[in-house]
Amino acid sequence: MRILHTADWHLGRIFHGVHLTADQAFVLDRLVRLASESKPDVVLVSGDVYDRAVPPPDAVALLDDTLSRLVLGLRIPVILIAGNHDSPERLSFGSKVLAAQCLHLAGTPAPDATPVVIDDRHGPVSFCSLPYAEPALVRERLDRKDVVDHDSAMAAQIESARRRLPAGSRAVLVAHAFVAGGIESESERSLSVGGAAAVGVEHFEGFHYAALGHLHRPQRAGADHVQYAGSLLCYSFAEAGQTKSVNLVELDAAGRCAVERIPLAPSHEVRCIRGAFRELLAGPRAAESREDYIMAVLTDKEPILDAHGRLSEIYPNLLHIERSHLAAAGETGGAARDHRRLSDLELFRAFFSQVTGDELTPEQAEAYAEIVENLRRAEREAD
Repeated sequence: MRILHTADWHLGRIFHGVHLTADQAFVLDRLVRLASESKPDVVLVSGDVYDRAVPPPDAVALLDDTLSRLVLGLRIPVILIAGNHDSPERLSFGSKVLAAQCLHLAGTPAPDATPVVIDDRHGPVSFCSLPYAEPALVRERLDRKDVVDHDSAMAAQIESARRRLPAGSRAVLVAHAFVAGGIESESERSLSVGGAAAVGVEHFEGFHYAALGHLHRPQRAGADHVQYAGSLLCYSFAEAGQTKSVNLVELDAAGRCAVERIPLAPSHEVRCIRGAFRELLAGPRAAESREDYIMAVLTDKEPILDAHGRLSEIYPNLLHIERSHLAAAGETGGAARDHRRLSDLELFRAFFSQVTGDELTPEQAEAYAEIVENLRRAEREAD
């Protein structure tokens, strides 16, 4: 069986004030063309389809167009699950009707959910969908009092899914989760505070392929058959230089999988340029485009009049300027503390220490994490 695995589209994303819908449409067009050429038996979309719970109309239209081209135009089944950025109810609206057209949507955990079974020349392959869900929701839906965190929630959901797998069938899992040891990016929203969101890779044993979403860097997650496809585009300057891709997976008769990463070139690269102001005014090198999304790091120590305006004449998509000497002046303890790279808990820990002069105790950290989780849950329910 041939599987095309993608994730983390984040349709409707705004990047430093730039609406990325046109960029996303460009890459999704390439994805559809790749599907037309490679002829997969199924396309898997592993969550964070939208960037927020209530997406803008143009993002909804783009998703509708892309899925219509895949399902109606190319007659390729699609299995799509909700991620932590999505509204489960909105994303899965009409799921029973759409399943008749081979568009399978999973928004929330369901104790009676049956796998989607797709046949190839070797027989059936069962696809189990595990959309993102808070542990409290999993505990309620599956009636499992032992679910206390994301790891136990994942274990409970997989245990429930295994009971519905046909005997002897090859099995594929589609999930949105943070696997312990995965490499995070700046543009991801943490699933919880203080590392409590991590799940063990051992839960995926017995599945022939685990198609994961959430982490934006394409990567293997503890085992060759457990893979993150990564995000559709670079969504932060910390991701500059990353090659975004989709996974083309070949599953043989015995369930052995071979994974090939297929690059998806964007319409605008995300780049960081660094140097003296006069050097940057010389413009890009031969292989670089003026139209890329640019962050400029200026090494000059003296003031520069209208640096952004003047550089924008060379780089029309200049989105951010930093002064390296100002960042260095803010270093503490010999190392820069870039707040954008710190978790919520780390930021609060630093704030608490600065204000009180004391270190945050484990009990205080746990109380903070609980408060933040409750606020996030209330925000999602309000959406």
